[in-house]
Amino acid sequence: MRKDKLLFILPVFFIVIVFLSVNVFKSRKEVSEAKNTNNIESNTEVQNMKQHGKYKEIYLAGGCFWGLEAYMQKINGIEDAVSGYANGKTENPGYHDLYSSGHAETVKVVYDPEIISLEDILAYYLRVVDPVSINKQGNDTGSQYRSGIYYTDDNDKNIIDMVLKNEQTKHDKPIAIEVQTLKHFYDAEDYHQDYLAKNPTGYCHIDLSLADKPLSENEKIHSEDKPLIDPSKYPRPSDEELKKSLTDMQYSVAIQNNTERAFSNEYWNNFEKGIYVDITTKEPLFSSTDKFESGCGWPSFSKPIDKDVVKYNEDNSFNMTRTEVRSRSGDAHLGHVFNDGPKDQGGKRYCINSASLEFIPYSQMEERGYGYLKYLVE
Repeated sequence: MRKDKLLFILPVFFIVIVFLSVNVFKSRKEVSEAKNTNNIESNTEVQNMKQHGKYKEIYLAGGCFWGLEAYMQKINGIEDAVSGYANGKTENPGYHDLYSSGHAETVKVVYDPEIISLEDILAYYLRVVDPVSINKQGNDTGSQYRSGIYYTDDNDKNIIDMVLKNEQTKHDKPIAIEVQTLKHFYDAEDYHQDYLAKNPTGYCHIDLSLADKPLSENEKIHSEDKPLIDPSKYPRPSDEELKKSLTDMQYSVAIQNNTERAFSNEYWNNFEKGIYVDITTKEPLFSSTDKFESGCGWPSFSKPIDKDVVKYNEDNSFNMTRTEVRSRSGDAHLGHVFNDGPKDQGGKRYCINSASLEFIPYSQMEERGYGYLKYLVE
């Protein structure tokens, strides 16, 4: 090859190499920036949703947070899970401070309540923690590995108490899960975040596959806004006692199966927040949340508080076939149920006599012993 030709080719070759290197670097940078932008946009979206009230938070401690974080991230409806340190004695703790700082390894769970309820999240949580173990989960021991549920919304306290009360019936030892208002939460160091995603063979005391298993009906007994109403707490007085304690109208309707007049009874147009209880036993029956204006002149509800607090009989009186509704504990005549209710609320209309009910305003529910049901009407 001639020397002058070689001198021409070498600079051109060098320029091509430089050009390609610059473009490869630029492409990699653009990909990296795109990934970072997506992460920022994703985190910003979660923050925006939280600010606008779409998402809620609950903080769960259950031993080593590596496993609990990864487990929660697999559950549908949970938007984010962050490892951190909660409810200790010092500020800004690090991992090596936990032996003396009093913090619990905790996972901040951000969830969409339109997809998953707090009750169901707690049901998943109870699958993977030993609720009666003190300062120990799996192979980890120490106060930093204690189990705990920390809330930021006071309305959640009733739900948490309800779920743990039901869980207690499954154990001889007392439940050791501490329930507290969240005092503070500090994100753990970066290397703890998404630890098992970065280290798939890392230590985990939790069976992550349980997140993929749907909740059973038994696990969901205390879920889906179903309160625990114990009928033994609402015994029925004798007819003689009821005759003394009830008005003539209440006795006539609830005990003698009569019907009051439409539009001239106590609660037909009452839409104050609270619950309605059986006039004979005070067992909770209906909630103001499920009350609607039907135009019939009697209180109308889309459903009872709990399907088990009422019972049904076929009623063929007045040459009609209807379904009578009676109270569980008091066996009081309440009214009838029809299939012409709001379709978006299930299609049922429970047409109930005011005389068979007593209304408990929300402001009095705590002092009257119904505080555990306040979350239903908040």
